[in-house]
Amino acid sequence: MVSLGCPKNLVDAEVMLGHLREAGYRIVNEVSAADTIVVNTCGFIDQAKQESVNAVLEAARERRAGRLRRLVVTGCLAHRYETELRCEIPEIDATLGTGQPAGIVAAVSGEPTCCQRSRRGFLADRTSPRMLSTPPFTAYVKISEGCNHVCSFCVIPRLRGRYRSRPLEDVVAEVQCLAERGVKEINLVAQDTTLYGRDLGLRDGLAALLHRLAGIDRVRWIRVLYAYPTTVSDAILEAMAGEDKVVKYLDMPLQHVSVPVLRRMRRPTGKGQRLGMVERVRRQVPGISLRTSFIVGFPGETEDDFAQLRACLDAIEFDHVGVFAYSDEDGTAAFSLPDRVPPRVKQLRRRQLLRVQQRVSARRNRRRIGERVEVLVEGTHPETRLLLKGRLSTQAPEIDGAVLINDGAAAAGSFVTCEVTEAHPYDLVARIV
Repeated sequence: MVSLGCPKNLVDAEVMLGHLREAGYRIVNEVSAADTIVVNTCGFIDQAKQESVNAVLEAARERRAGRLRRLVVTGCLAHRYETELRCEIPEIDATLGTGQPAGIVAAVSGEPTCCQRSRRGFLADRTSPRMLSTPPFTAYVKISEGCNHVCSFCVIPRLRGRYRSRPLEDVVAEVQCLAERGVKEINLVAQDTTLYGRDLGLRDGLAALLHRLAGIDRVRWIRVLYAYPTTVSDAILEAMAGEDKVVKYLDMPLQHVSVPVLRRMRRPTGKGQRLGMVERVRRQVPGISLRTSFIVGFPGETEDDFAQLRACLDAIEFDHVGVFAYSDEDGTAAFSLPDRVPPRVKQLRRRQLLRVQQRVSARRNRRRIGERVEVLVEGTHPETRLLLKGRLSTQAPEIDGAVLINDGAAAAGSFVTCEVTEAHPYDLVARIV
């Protein structure tokens, strides 16, 4: 199984793996040992789509050479471009859309499956079989599916449908099961985690969920990813501030700060939803770490718009920032907008913004030298076995920086107290104390 894209897509892949294992299939880690390859694709932006196509083409070469019996393509790209993929890559034997994880057994066993579009869509629950692909001490938990927002650059509502929350007790039961299996870190994911429960009649569903999850033994860290600015309520912030197991970390993509650009993006534009929101979050949750993401080069973005964004980044000092060059997506409202920004300018602005954030991150990290921190050890560093690699509670897996431990020994999955000895733009160096 090759799974690409976001953690939400990874959870779908893990459910598919669970179905395959239940059906008696053996999951292998090497292509040379496989009879079948499943490529779970991402189709969100150009770079992700190209990565998915490359993975499918690589698997197709194995299929064409006779080393594979079957090639199955699933996920967002298959859902969007099934006809084109099958036409251009005839080695594909079966396809499944975003709402068909349970169909993976039929696809792998030889049935000629294809993408099906359901109005309701798929929503995993605690009874869905699941095979974790993350390290045994950490897991993603998808609390809802779909999206109700109308961002002009995004195709996700077309692929995933309307917002649908899992019942609160169902999520609690899954996390309880994961804790019993040894998972210590829970990362809550959805297209919009902070809207959780609204469709079920819960006014502050995420806050209620956080309080319940914090009562589960053995779980040490609970993290919220993919928050939407207008749905970060006081109750959610109170849960973050008051529950020790809920880490002081918030991933809240703002996308831009210029009002004209935000209007064209169909995103929240009021000051209270941008700079005021950041001030409120920091006031209500002291010491919180903030991650956000921005899109540069959106149609109509002027030099003045970009200057506002650059100045904002320097002034607010986010802990973690992702920067994406705008990517045209057919079927979105932004696809036909005028005043296109040249590709060269988009990439230039992206590099400039990343340089600003690099300075900000280095400045913030230097303030931590001498501080004692709790670190979750992930294992030896992938580039050298002389160092251990770990994370703070304010560093999400895979997307944020890391803590490099150059003095001391500890097992993967353990929590240790460290003293920060060096600071780099994204990583910290520490020793176990």
